[in-house]
Amino acid sequence: MYAMIDFGGNQIKVVPGEKVRVFNLNKDEGEVLENKNVLLVSDGDDISVGKPYVENAVVKLKVLRNFKGEKIIVFKKRRRKASKVKRGFKPSYTELQVIEITK
Repeated sequence: MYAMIDFGGNQIKVVPGEKVRVFNLNKDEGEVLENKNVLLVSDGDDISVGKPYVENAVVKLKVLRNFKGEKIIVFKKRRRKASKVKRGFKPSYTELQVIEITK
């Protein structure tokens, strides 16, 4: 069984027991979330596609940890102007574990 959910503007494929990394949610570790923005639910040959969301479908997610990812370098250069800017940042992520998918 798997589902496609809309989470923060991103479409994510989730499977029960799987860990998912999303952009920072500012939630406490151990907190349980319910996502009702389910786009598709597949249980073998039985597939439900929403318009845009599947009715009565819920995905339960548990917050495992909040962390910072790898550093991303942003480099801007304008040709022939002797203008260069190098900056970097570490994006914040939240790791979630899929508890169950209900249809």
